[in-house]
Amino acid sequence: MLSSLLALPFAALEVGHHLYWQLGNLKIHGQVFLSSWVLIGALLALVIAGTRKLERDPRGVQNLLEFLWDYISNLAREQIGEKAYRDWIPFIGTLFLFIFVSNWGGALIPWKLIHLPDGELGAPTADSNTTIALALLVSLAYFYAGLSRKGLRFFEYYVDPIPMMVPFKIVEDFTRPLSLSMRLFGNILADELVVAVLVFLVPLIVPLPVMLLGLFTSAIQALIFATLAAYFIGEAVHEHHH
Repeated sequence: MLSSLLALPFAALEVGHHLYWQLGNLKIHGQVFLSSWVLIGALLALVIAGTRKLERDPRGVQNLLEFLWDYISNLAREQIGEKAYRDWIPFIGTLFLFIFVSNWGGALIPWKLIHLPDGELGAPTADSNTTIALALLVSLAYFYAGLSRKGLRFFEYYVDPIPMMVPFKIVEDFTRPLSLSMRLFGNILADELVVAVLVFLVPLIVPLPVMLLGLFTSAIQALIFATLAAYFIGEAVHEHHH
């Protein structure tokens, strides 16, 4: 039984089989850029279609975009606070939409069935390089938010409530992006591999329930990432009263 399973085509699926573009001494994962461009293009097309002819009574795509704007605005307001949230809506919104579209692309499109001369396509968020980059952006935003709002008073956070907390809070700053990136990467990669294996094994209609479940979990992962990003920024701008 095991030998027959290993003989099936899905046994050729690999994790971390990359298409590289060489730029001088720098190697770039080309498949991440290719799938990102496809998904960003689809997202831009949706935005252009929804904002080309704005109406007082929104319908269709415009209605969807206004709903997303209100939803992201409310999320940012709840996590960051009334005074500072408006400045961070574009950042939180961009994170949410990019991750959401990337995740859905991984759940709906069997990327691994599209053959490249070398490497394999996949959802951008199924590559740890993408999720780590997004998490590092959140970390940079966290420090920028705190320093721009409080100046050097921002570092009071590290000695609150007692100076002994300094090493623990420094460690927390390093583990925060790691946990953000690994949570997103692991969930999306696992979902993508399950869909690819099922498409190899059974007719396309059979994996549909798994793909629908993948859509739900993908949306939840995008929401978790955006919510945590807004929460961290809110923590940075929050005034700690002693």
